[in-house]
Amino acid sequence: MTRQPFAVRDPDLRDRSVLVIGMGKSGLAAARLAASRGARVTIADARAEDELGHAVGRARAVGARVHAGGHPSSLAEGADLIVVSPGVPGDVEPLAAARALDLPVWGEIELAARFCRGKVIGITGSNGKSTVTAMTGGILRGAGVPGGTGGNLDTPFCDLLEQDAEDAVHAVELSSFQLETVEAFRPAVGAILNLSPDHLDRYADYESYAAAKARLLEVQNERDAAILNADDPESAVFRKAVRGRLHEFSTRSEVERGAFVRGGRMVLRTGGEDVELLEAGELPLPGEHNLANALAAALACSIVGCAPDAIGRGLRAYRALAHRLELVATIDGVAFYNDSKATNPASTARALLSFAPGTVHLILGGRDKGTDWDELSSLVRERARQVLLVGEAAEMLAGRLGDRVPVSPCHSVPRAVRAGFERARDGEVVLLSPGCASFDQYRNFGERGEDFRRAVEELRGGARHA
Repeated sequence: MTRQPFAVRDPDLRDRSVLVIGMGKSGLAAARLAASRGARVTIADARAEDELGHAVGRARAVGARVHAGGHPSSLAEGADLIVVSPGVPGDVEPLAAARALDLPVWGEIELAARFCRGKVIGITGSNGKSTVTAMTGGILRGAGVPGGTGGNLDTPFCDLLEQDAEDAVHAVELSSFQLETVEAFRPAVGAILNLSPDHLDRYADYESYAAAKARLLEVQNERDAAILNADDPESAVFRKAVRGRLHEFSTRSEVERGAFVRGGRMVLRTGGEDVELLEAGELPLPGEHNLANALAAALACSIVGCAPDAIGRGLRAYRALAHRLELVATIDGVAFYNDSKATNPASTARALLSFAPGTVHLILGGRDKGTDWDELSSLVRERARQVLLVGEAAEMLAGRLGDRVPVSPCHSVPRAVRAGFERARDGEVVLLSPGCASFDQYRNFGERGEDFRRAVEELRGGARHA
């Protein structure tokens, strides 16, 4: 029997068989959406049922059939559509079978895009995308624009459709994994914030990683807007992917069209007269990288029609996301910052640049992702007073850093917090910015950040040198 192709917009899933691979947050969201549109849904996961916890009940609650403990190729037989979660490798058996059967394979982002009626601001980059997404969403909601904020940031795109409408504007964070499977997804605004080596444990090379990011702009057309970082030389590779109107942001120089800083003030230049937004010093987050993040968010919101005063209010009101250069506490004059989301060296470098040279007690380490540490090693010598090493990468990092700055193996984050506090002086910083994935000791970066937070709280009321 010949399978009927799916419509690009609002495809008819009634009585169609949909296989969802991966029972994480995005897989469950995809299963809910497909089931709500009348599909017969099977959701599969490599983990055993007793490892999946409440996910099994949530899947069955929407009427999905659950297959736990593996991904046999037979799952693809009889399927009309396969939806794959971003963390699932591309070589699992059902995907190989799907290719042989010429079955459509979508990601959760692609599935949601087929049903989305509103506009999307899509945001990616090696670093800062969660912050820019949250800033963008905060500005939009503060301005009264309907829509949701999420994607790779907390709430899957499929679940954001509960807040969808013709006049909605959704702020959606997108990882390179999610962008691998987009086809009909077309963001009205696509922002690539920066590029640095990451996820080289998944991609064959740096160029393959960059190509996945570039998909955000390649799916646009001439009516859409692309945003790039004029200060980031690596981002020049994305210019050839631009299909729409190019806008840029810069903290260092004026740009022809976009957002920049002049005389200490944030300025928009999107056509017509330049518009000043606010003093850069009014932003509630430290660091030049957060100024760049604010420029990108302001520019994206301006492009979809937000008024300058609403953008300014939204930026002033913004507060740091958990685990993203978040001030946890100041104890005896020592500030403790949780930047657990920094899972690559470039992100750690940005965090270090937020503080005065020689004042940072840096907690570094975890599971290495095959990235280059040379640039960070030089910066650590300039910026860090000591480095406190944790996790699998500790020995490797000790070899890279040992002759540049005092290095202490601490194994665990709580031990590192205590060691940093013992040596820190009034006005200095203990910074968790690991530069590595968390999966050696934690389920995710959030769990690692919470461990840091608990360790800091335990210091309260205790003697510094007890």
